[in-house]
Amino acid sequence: MKIHNTLTRKKEEFKPIKKDSVGLYTCGPTVYNYAHIGNLRTYVFEDILKRVLLYNGYNVKHIMNITDVGHLTSDEDEGEDKIDVAVQREQKTPQQIADFYTQAFKEDLSKLNILEPEIWCKATEHVSDMIKLIQKIEKNGYSYIGKNGNVYFDTSNFAGYGNLANLDFESLNTMARTEIDKDKKHPRDFVLWFSIKGSKFKGHILKWTSPWGEGWPGWHIECSAMSMKYLGEHFDIHCGGVDHIPIHHTNEIAQSESATGKKWVNYWLHGEFLLMKEGKMAKSAGNFVTLKTLIDENYDPSAFRYMCLNTHYRKKMNFAFEGLDSAQNTLSTLIENIRILQEKQEGETRQGKVEDYKKKFLEVINDDLNMPKALDVIWKLIRDEKNISNQDKYGMLLDFDKVLGLGLGGIEEKLQIPQEISDLIQKREEYRKKKDWKKADEARKELLDKGFILQDTSTGTILKKNNK
Repeated sequence: MKIHNTLTRKKEEFKPIKKDSVGLYTCGPTVYNYAHIGNLRTYVFEDILKRVLLYNGYNVKHIMNITDVGHLTSDEDEGEDKIDVAVQREQKTPQQIADFYTQAFKEDLSKLNILEPEIWCKATEHVSDMIKLIQKIEKNGYSYIGKNGNVYFDTSNFAGYGNLANLDFESLNTMARTEIDKDKKHPRDFVLWFSIKGSKFKGHILKWTSPWGEGWPGWHIECSAMSMKYLGEHFDIHCGGVDHIPIHHTNEIAQSESATGKKWVNYWLHGEFLLMKEGKMAKSAGNFVTLKTLIDENYDPSAFRYMCLNTHYRKKMNFAFEGLDSAQNTLSTLIENIRILQEKQEGETRQGKVEDYKKKFLEVINDDLNMPKALDVIWKLIRDEKNISNQDKYGMLLDFDKVLGLGLGGIEEKLQIPQEISDLIQKREEYRKKKDWKKADEARKELLDKGFILQDTSTGTILKKNNK
């Protein structure tokens, strides 16, 4: 298995620290708003990575954080805490905000068939671990306290700072940021612990006692502390979006390795941006689409997942509804083929052909998670009428779906449709014939609330159970 390591900028053979087991940390959401589909593209890529590792026989210990304090609106040390912003916006408590958006995020993962991590870890429940890690950094001489009471990481003392992002230090040092960085020794230094006594943050809602006074942890220290708590001081893989490379992940490496004195993570994998016509999808710019938006527009969440599989995770992905229409139609065709194979288990298989397809599938997924080529393999398999029986095709497609995560195995189960659901489907069809689209859409939404998704295709309407 080969994966592209951001740290070395090349594709490398994956060699786990412990035989047959993998420690995997993926940066989770900051729970102050709904995840947009740009965020979710990253989680789909990380899910594919986990599924490929499992398919290769590894035991995977997957950790994901929930950031419910400390992430400022700039991703650096400026702006407001995103949770505070949400509190002001919605007039709720920080816990109510975090709980609501955490649940919404988990529902999105479920609808996209994304495997949950083995351990969820909330930042607010691990502050003591963060304080202990900062104390190690302090003891090793990598931190200092500013006049504002903040504890800063001194990047000038860490020789490898910026290697992950290949940062241009000369440019960083000449940045005109004297006003906002007056308490820092160097522009690239970052906060480990925010002090409540700084006039800028006196109104911060969440705070804890610490050796440096009341305050709260910086965003970067959270991931370091929680990943090491559950995976140890040296683990296999750390993932996230490419936007984390120059700041968040660069700072994580510096503080983690300065605390332990050894290498922290062996492989770094990053997913590229999802783009709209207006540019990179971002909540800060108000330029984002949620999964709920797609569902409300009558798209199956699996169609978005299929769309993601069509673009390699290290390439920018352009989002347009026309592209999603194409993905949904193709997915519908795939589902229909699965149904046919299930019902008509006929034909003969030439010797060795099953193993040829399995070998090719494994080869492409192990080539840095090449999902577009994996899709090519499954369509070639479906169209092969001379060499593979329907029974063997069906079995292989369900096996391959352990990686694809499209829920193809669910087609095997016959839907038990209650009478009220049948009646609602009939009513919706009548509304559609009358071109009463508003009532038809209301009926579809009622079906969704009752646990069923209706997917309209060129060959008819498909009913699926909604996995919540």
